[in-house]
Amino acid sequence: MKITFFSTQPYDKIFFNKYNADHGFELEFFETHLGPHIVNAVDKAGAVCVFVNDRVIPEVIKVLAEKGVKIIALRCAGFNNVDLEAAKQYGLRVCRVPAYSPEAVAEHALAMILTLNRKTHKAYNRVREQNFSLNGLLGFNLHGKTVGVVGTGNIGKAFCNIMQGLGCKALAFDIAQDETLIKAGVTYLPLEEVLQQSDIISLHCPLNDKTKHLINAASISSMKKGVMIINTSRGKLINTEDAIDALKSRHIGYLGIDVYEQEEKLFFKDLSASIIEDDIIQRLMSFPNVLVTAHQAFFTEEALSQIAVKTLQNIKELATGTTIPNDPAIMI
Repeated sequence: MKITFFSTQPYDKIFFNKYNADHGFELEFFETHLGPHIVNAVDKAGAVCVFVNDRVIPEVIKVLAEKGVKIIALRCAGFNNVDLEAAKQYGLRVCRVPAYSPEAVAEHALAMILTLNRKTHKAYNRVREQNFSLNGLLGFNLHGKTVGVVGTGNIGKAFCNIMQGLGCKALAFDIAQDETLIKAGVTYLPLEEVLQQSDIISLHCPLNDKTKHLINAASISSMKKGVMIINTSRGKLINTEDAIDALKSRHIGYLGIDVYEQEEKLFFKDLSASIIEDDIIQRLMSFPNVLVTAHQAFFTEEALSQIAVKTLQNIKELATGTTIPNDPAIMI
């Protein structure tokens, strides 16, 4: 079977070619994202493999079906960019990678917290310029702080464990509570109370109609003044313009985002010689208490290996009809 990949980077080719040795699929790679502009380039493929910013909308799915594609394989956990109803209508199966080293994302969230708090990025630049002053680098102890975790799936659970290990009090909100976390001392509360009581809030929930712009002017107003917000999940969980207003008023004291509402126009590209016309991201990056990374949280050797292995396994199982019932990797 031929698999056509979209939104690929050099590292995608390395890891998928490595683990495809066990399967023998024919692999074709496109750097561009999947959308109406490129879908007709799919030729004699039984599956397409897509990532977070590919637009798998009904008109794209219709063309894929007409070209004989049977499988849409997401090499990520989120699936908000795929129209599942359209896929079902045209008879395409959809699979994803629901868990790929959740510790990778959880650890990146911690890295963002520590960087914002202890200002290690600023200290690094200062010392390289022979400036050894500590003025302006004051941080706070994480030990004893209250951390709110919104979403306690695999990644949120790993994050709770990390923060508890640092001596933090962990509060959590999720529609399904994790009994092992409760036994470990995590306290589940309604979302409003988690937001109100937390010194640090970290988002680990999927994007859907109920979670879009979960962080907005109203929810921010209920938070502690000077709160730190970390988002390593999906960009549209935060209303960015509301966050900017809260940064200006100093209600948000620190903001760390590895995802962004309009990231598909920016992330995974080298724009260092370009003029970026997105005024919102430019405004965000002008704040000294904002840290932006470009969807990097998943980017570890272990995670990329697991993504490649599971994605190829999903495609093989769907192609041969050997899928496991109730496997969370198989969407439809």
